[in-house]
Parts: sequence; structure tokens; C-alpha cells
Amino acid sequence: MDLPEFPPRMFTLGEEPDAIRSISYHSDDTKLFKALCDCLTADEYEDLKASKLGVFIKFKELDFGWTSRLVHFMLSFQLDIKKKFELWSLVVSQPVRFSLIEFEYLTGLNCDYIKDLENPRCEVTTEMAAFWEKMGVDIDTGPSIDQITEAFYNCDEWSRDDRMRLGYLAIYAGYIEGKKFSSATSASLARLVMDLEKFENYPWGRVAFKVLMDSLKAKDLTQTGYTVDGFIQVLQVWAYYALPELGANYGSPVPNRPSPLLLAYKGGKRQRKFFKAAINKQKDFDEMFPKWDGDVDDPAADNIIKVMFNDPGWEWTMECWPVTGTRKVVKMEVIPVKNEELKLLADRIEAAEKKVGITNRGGSSDDRQLTTTSNPPKPVDEPGSESVNGAKADVRKPKNRVLLQNRVPRESSVL
Repeated sequence: MDLPEFPPRMFTLGEEPDAIRSISYHSDDTKLFKALCDCLTADEYEDLKASKLGVFIKFKELDFGWTSRLVHFMLSFQLDIKKKFELWSLVVSQPVRFSLIEFEYLTGLNCDYIKDLENPRCEVTTEMAAFWEKMGVDIDTGPSIDQITEAFYNCDEWSRDDRMRLGYLAIYAGYIEGKKFSSATSASLARLVMDLEKFENYPWGRVAFKVLMDSLKAKDLTQTGYTVDGFIQVLQVWAYYALPELGANYGSPVPNRPSPLLLAYKGGKRQRKFFKAAINKQKDFDEMFPKWDGDVDDPAADNIIKVMFNDPGWEWTMECWPVTGTRKVVKMEVIPVKNEELKLLADRIEAAEKKVGITNRGGSSDDRQLTTTSNPPKPVDEPGSESVNGAKADVRKPKNRVLLQNRVPRESSVL
């Protein structure tokens, strides 16, 4: 049987960008979350956490440990697809997808299709202008993370609705857009907060996913460092499900498997069929391809889904994925690995390389030796990627609104 056409690797097997590179991000800001806790009442905080956007508050309370190298590895194993709003990575020979379907499955957020997603119509009213003035924000822009953080410490006399609006905007700016702290958010989307019910029910999952994918697709993974906008932490959780052994040993699984799955890290007893099962839960074949305005056709990427959907007995092998990738990587000096989590992942890579007889890792395709001898290269470690959200928490005196016990995580650390 002839193999269908599948997408090529993004990087040649054995020449993936080394894990010396770091990923920075702006989401999950410690100062913003501390201000929210300081300045909302306990009831307001709990109402925000119980809302349809409360998953971000619950995620913050987990004290999530960011591991830049793991996410970088998954990105460097990508297939080179044309679609704008999904990515595929290889775990040895098994393709795993990250699309809107997987994002919704992990986060539980509303990911429904809506026309003009990023430009909803919202009339500027006198009430809106007054609220924007309270925040110290120009009416033609959306508030930045810095402006929202500052506004929290000036909202003591505000109405409950205005304070809840500020809380929702903190989630929107701090997690959904997750851009530079001083950058204005989208005015069109931020204005929705004047109708609290409409704001809560907006398809923020689709917005968050698009922000993340737009940023990821624009990054050069061969650079020494890059910053990703949006809620990039979800990719680490996705990686734990794609690599259940790693997730079980190093993902710190939470007892009793909380919902949504973003908060659970369960995966130790599950197989990589997790995402296949999630995809196959769709009622119709067409529902496996989320609708996006402005996307492009990619028959080779679609063939992966077709095979998974139509041939339950299909076995993925290394023959499905030619060794050569579409992009070149400049060889850089690397440092031996010391972290067990990355060693486990490196062992999986080494096993894949042995399967095709690669022993000259990191050289050019012309220099590659195909042989059965084994002198496996040492995997690499990332000496210290930095998160740009690691600023020290605001030192202003709290207003005793919400006790911070176990709520304010440590600043993001990269092991």
C-alpha cells in the first residue's frame, strides 16, 4: 500500500534546534495577579474564579512550574504544515496535533466560531468613557497590563460592577492576549466588558488560541531566544499528554483529576491515543477541521486526520516521515544535560535516531552517517531561559481584600 502524502518535518531528524534556546512570555504576570488579590473582596474573587474565565485564576493558584525546554523540544519536532491555526509535532513516529479542538479540550473555554472575532461591534457610551477614565486609559485603546495593575490600587471606591470589570480585563490582558506589559490591548475586545454577561460568554478560548498561534507561527525557532504572546503554558500541559510517561513522572499530576484537563496533568496511565480519542469524539468528520477565516488548505496535513479517523488499525512508523526537514539550523555550542526530565525526552529522540541509523547528530545532511554502530550523542540542556513576567510583586500595602495564602505563585522559574 502506498503511503498518503504527509507533511515533511520542519527540521531534519537529528538537526533540530538545540534546547539551549529560551522561550520568554508575558502571560501569568505575578504583579497583576497580586494586585487582583489585594484589591478585590473575597466574594468578588470567588465570583471571578467561578466564572467561565475562572480557569485562568485556578491555573494561577496551581503554582505552575514552567519548563521552557520541554515546550521548545515539542516545537522543534514540528511538521511543516501550511495551516495557520494548528501545529503537528512528532513524538518519535507518532504525530500529535495542537489545534483549537485540543485547546478547547484542555481548557474548557468557549471556542465557538463567530464572525469578526477580533473586531466585535461595541458602541462607545458615556458609561464606557467614564470607566475608561477611571482606569486612566485613552478611550481609543484597550488597557495594558501595567494600567490594569495600577487601576486595582485605585478602585477602592468603585462599584462592584466596575471592580468585576477590572478583574475580567486582568484575565483578558494577562492571559488571553498576554503581550508586553506596557502594550495596549485591543479596544474592540476590551470594550465588551461593559456588558459583564456578554463578556463572560464571548468565545475567549478561540481568541486566546488565535493569539497564541499567530505568535508561534511567526517565531524563528533557531534564534537564541524568542518571546511568545498569549497563554503558552497550555503547550506544556499538551506535551504532558503527548508524552504520558514524562507527564506522570515530571508533570506533578494533581490527585482526583480536576476539570478541565489544564488543571489535572493526568497522563501517566494514558496512551498517546488521548488526542486521537478527543478528535474521534466529534460527531462528524467535518467537525475535525475547525472553521477559521483566512486559513489555507493543506491536504497533506488533512491526510493525518483522515488516516486516524478512517483506519483505526493504522500504525505510524518512521517511514511515514522522511528524515530531511525543510529548514536549516545553524550549528551552535551546547551544554550536556543534567535534568532528568529532559534526559527522558532526549532518550526518546535517541531511540528514533537509532531506528534510522543516525549517529552524527547536529551535522549537515551531507555529513550524516547511516550506520548501525552506536555512539549516541549527549542530549543538551538549556542553561536558563528567562520569563519576562518575573518582575517582583508590587510592594504597595494590600488592602486586606483577599488573603494571598497559597494563591500567589512563586515567580516563574525555568529548571
